[in-house]
Amino acid sequence: MKADKTTGTLTEILKGTKPEEAGSYLSEYSDELLEKDRPFAAFMRKTLKSHGLRQQEAFLAADISEGYGYKLLAEEKHTRQRDTVLRLCLGGRFTLTETQRALKICGMSPLYARSPRDAVLIIALNTGIYRIPEVNALLEEHGMEPLRATKSVEE
Repeated sequence: MKADKTTGTLTEILKGTKPEEAGSYLSEYSDELLEKDRPFAAFMRKTLKSHGLRQQEAFLAADISEGYGYKLLAEEKHTRQRDTVLRLCLGGRFTLTETQRALKICGMSPLYARSPRDAVLIIALNTGIYRIPEVNALLEEHGMEPLRATKSVEE
């Protein structure tokens, strides 16, 4: 079975699923469902692996210290900064869909096309601009705040 069904697709499937079919749904779409334990960590590791990247490479590209990055991915530390998750996604060369999913798993709002700053970030993701300095330059070029640097002490 190919993974990567959208949440909307899964929701549509569930609309026609009867209670006695719940087990079949859970089995058939197990690759699509979040891990019960540490869903963010599992999703990030799986996605980085699918991109052929090591965690260390993503932290370096995201300009996040290795120690803090490993703690985030082990879910020993949690961040309330959306920009930190965005940096991790950019460092991991995530697609827009993967980035949206990472944000949702963290309980953060997904990128929103009506928000000017988010629109620029969506454009960057859709066109393969993943380097933080380039993304920040694009944001600043349009008068927007760059992605905030990670401050692990405050988080």
